[in-house]
Amino acid sequence: MVHTNADKQKLIDQALNLGFLQVGFSKAVRLDEQEAQLAEWLRKGYHGKMSYMENHFEMRLDPKKLVPGAKTVVSLLFNYFPSESQQDPTAPKIARYAYGKDYHFVLKDKLKSLMHFIEDEIAPVHGRCFVDSAPVMEREWAQRSGLGWLGKNTLLIHPKKGSYFFLAELIIDLEFEQDDPIKDHCGTCTKCIEACPTDAISPAGYLLDASKCISYFTIELKEAIPIEYEGKFENWMFGCDICQEVCPWNRFSKEHNEASFVPKKELMEMTKNEWLEITEDVFKKVFRKSPVKRTKYEGLKRNIQFLDIE
Repeated sequence: MVHTNADKQKLIDQALNLGFLQVGFSKAVRLDEQEAQLAEWLRKGYHGKMSYMENHFEMRLDPKKLVPGAKTVVSLLFNYFPSESQQDPTAPKIARYAYGKDYHFVLKDKLKSLMHFIEDEIAPVHGRCFVDSAPVMEREWAQRSGLGWLGKNTLLIHPKKGSYFFLAELIIDLEFEQDDPIKDHCGTCTKCIEACPTDAISPAGYLLDASKCISYFTIELKEAIPIEYEGKFENWMFGCDICQEVCPWNRFSKEHNEASFVPKKELMEMTKNEWLEITEDVFKKVFRKSPVKRTKYEGLKRNIQFLDIE
């Protein structure tokens, strides 16, 4: 049974009430078109040392392997664009998504609340919530459900919201009318390709060699950063926003209103010298419940030292 548009709108309205930016629906089918593309990406080693990307290949392609009986993938966007910025322009930089509390916890709670709403107000439901923590091709699902197009930097871009948002999904066994994809609006623009200091984006765009990405080096890579990239990080010590900063569509980004993502005052005020001299105690205090904890104190120190700033 396909649920009515009224039920679909109730779900959308509740998601917006929970703070989500946009909601889209797609049919939970196997992503046959992505199979060869994913296999080739892995074969070329573009995932670098992220060996977990090689796991659960079939699960990445087929949502029914994650949720038996799945009929719909509900994709959701959550804005994280901050009003604040680091005050010392010479200080090592952190990607905007990591300014506040770890988004995995914040969004998972909201998704669980949304799932309870579906159960109580629409129909009994079987499904799972996902926030960048399982083998789900989230950008592909969001694109299929009309929440944006996959840009030349490989990020999802919404024509009125930009790209500073988290992606999340509900994979459920209820059937809703699916939404239509929208057209690609990157056109002839190559700003992201030209701006990437490590040449991680293919010259033609739409393909990312993650093993060359600053975010990969500063977050995922646990060993020494290759010396050939010295001087190319443009002061990024955790993650990187360069390809988003230059994207013309991000002129539409608006400040979020999620209290959990408001950064600590001391984080925004830290000077270059304070970063250079950061102790483990300060790290634990500033980054308590933060995504930056993932790189650990030693990892962040490694990143700062690699920047070779004086």
